[in-house]
Amino acid sequence: MRLPSYRFFVLLTSLGCVALVSFLLLDFAVASAIAKLVASTAFVATAVQVGALRSLFGRFILLGLVFSWAGDAFLIGESRTAFLLGLGAFLIAHLSYIGAFAIRGVSMRWAMLGALPVVAAAITVSLWLAPHVPANMIGPVRAYTVVISLMLIAAIGTRGQGAPATILAGAFLFFLSDLSVAALRLVETSYPTYVWGLPLYYAGQTLLALSASQSRSHCGVPENRSARKSMNARTL
Repeated sequence: MRLPSYRFFVLLTSLGCVALVSFLLLDFAVASAIAKLVASTAFVATAVQVGALRSLFGRFILLGLVFSWAGDAFLIGESRTAFLLGLGAFLIAHLSYIGAFAIRGVSMRWAMLGALPVVAAAITVSLWLAPHVPANMIGPVRAYTVVISLMLIAAIGTRGQGAPATILAGAFLFFLSDLSVAALRLVETSYPTYVWGLPLYYAGQTLLALSASQSRSHCGVPENRSARKSMNARTL
């Protein structure tokens, strides 16, 4: 049985995200949980369909997406345990992305320059969250903030080594989307921050999933015509 084209899964992620936001606004818990898992499953399938399993870089990206799927599943729950499990899964996802970017190649000069605004943003967010974080969750939240910041810095460094902008854009959108989760779960704002956070999250994950096809030397272009024909034959 042949899976649909990766374009189908990109569309499914988008539709799942729209459905998820809509169901959350309507307070349809079961429907929103289903929509969330459909959208997250679709971005994992996107990576598989573009060839993530054919390279070490792609496999690390796929690993990050799979742990992100697990994090999404855990965060369906409302308990502190579910939140911590989700946090742990996403932490591993970010470490996987860092590993992928290291494999792709990281410019230390770009990474050091990128670290300045990223660290400044991380400190600002940490100060904003500090009054709202329970004492027993300070360690996990700080560790997560450090890891996601390192992920974005690594993505900036990868861009300096000639990686396509989709990798940096995906990492940046993921970084921004976590502000939504923090605001919703820790600060408990009256405004439903998932309205903007979830679209950023799924857009970021989709871009990272699509980047799984990208080799160091060809940046997403199949290495030869036979490879292109093979890829097209599989995704039709």
